[in-house]
Amino acid sequence: MSAAADEEASDPPRVARLLPWSGPEKKPCYVITDDQGGPVSRLADAVESIQLGMGAELLGHAHELLPDAPRGELRFIAERLAEALGDALRVAESRGQRLRQLD
Repeated sequence: MSAAADEEASDPPRVARLLPWSGPEKKPCYVITDDQGGPVSRLADAVESIQLGMGAELLGHAHELLPDAPRGELRFIAERLAEALGDALRVAESRGQRLRQLD
């Protein structure tokens, strides 16, 4: 076996990570990465953290407004909660895929 082949055999496997944003036409975006966490992976980690934090804040705001909210505000809250849920589900899917790849 050549030195290059030995080096490749010892490299950690590269996996596709689902990113917390979508591309054109709402198609999922992926980055090929490893356990080292390159700049795109670090950006994705930061975006996931922001998305989950915004979702938590939105949920708290919704709990305060829902009892007395007029119809127009209810629609706005429902739309934002649906967006936040979509973000949270994408984060969960991405993290689940990465956990399964570790097994």
